[in-house]
This record gives sequence, C-alpha cells and structure tokens, in this order.
Amino acid sequence: MSNTPMAANPLTRAVLEIDEYASGLGWDQPARLFALVDTARLRAEQPSLAGRLGQDGEQATTAFTPIEQDKIPTGKPLDEFLGTIAWPDAVAGCALTVERLMLPPSAEAQVPKDLDEAALTRWVAEHPERQEVRMTVAVLRGGARESALRLRAKDSPTEVLTGSDLVPGLAEALTATFAD
Repeated sequence: MSNTPMAANPLTRAVLEIDEYASGLGWDQPARLFALVDTARLRAEQPSLAGRLGQDGEQATTAFTPIEQDKIPTGKPLDEFLGTIAWPDAVAGCALTVERLMLPPSAEAQVPKDLDEAALTRWVAEHPERQEVRMTVAVLRGGARESALRLRAKDSPTEVLTGSDLVPGLAEALTATFAD
C-alpha cells in the first residue's frame, strides 16, 4: 500500500506519509499546507469522510491524518501567509512541504556581504555546491515537531532524513499558527 518506512513516532509517520505524497507529485512543486487531525476522532466524528480517505485497515492505526489545505497564495512571502492562519480546535497539528535550495555549511563563509534578497537568491542558485531539497515540517499544538528532508539528488524513500530540529525556523513559524 505505502512505501513509507514504518516509524515508531506517530508524528514521524505523518511527516513521512506527507513526504511520500509530495514525492509522488514530482519536483518543482509549490509549497503545500496540511492540517493534521486525530485519526480516531476523525473516524468517530466523520465516518463517511474517513472511509473516502481510506481510513480503514492499516491506516486506522495511524495517529494523525494529513488533510491538504487550499493552495498557498503565490506572490505573498510564506512567513506572512503563515501569520494569517488560525486552526479550529479539531486540528491537532499542521505540516508544510516546501522546496528550497540548500548550501553546505562550508559555503556560509563565501557569501558576499551586502547582498539584497534577490541578489542572494541568485548567488545561491548559481553556487556549484547547491542542493535542491524538499522539506516537510510538522508540529502539534503541544509543541512536538518533526521534519523530513529529501534531496533531489538522492530522491528515494530510504534516503529521507528525519529529525525534530532539522528546520527550526519553519517549525517555529508553524507552531505560531496555533498561538491564541
């Protein structure tokens, strides 16, 4: 059914499921936002929806069901967009997938001084050591967080790196969507 490796942590399983979904769409995709809902609550409160989402059998044991939200508006910085989100109580967490260019830490010392944002973006895009990466970051209301990183150069489910602190800035921005 799924090629996602089994993870012990329910949030890690949700992140890997979203990563697998995004991987199936291919690269060069826009950012995607997901609500994470408690699967048991979904099955109890919305049995017909749970059935349409395939929430039976093996999936019934997963703790969180990711539900993709409307498209993220283009032309608005991601941090500004995230600042406009408020989630209903039924949403236990949220996740975001986004593609970016990444440089190794050794390139930090090479960054020219006084570049504006557009010039810095061009510089990174032209850097010979750049890597394309898809980041999937998820947070729960209680503060738990998890991330998955997939390099385009190593686009395989067995090459996905997971960890709670891989993309701290994005995790903090997603956590802020649950602030009162």
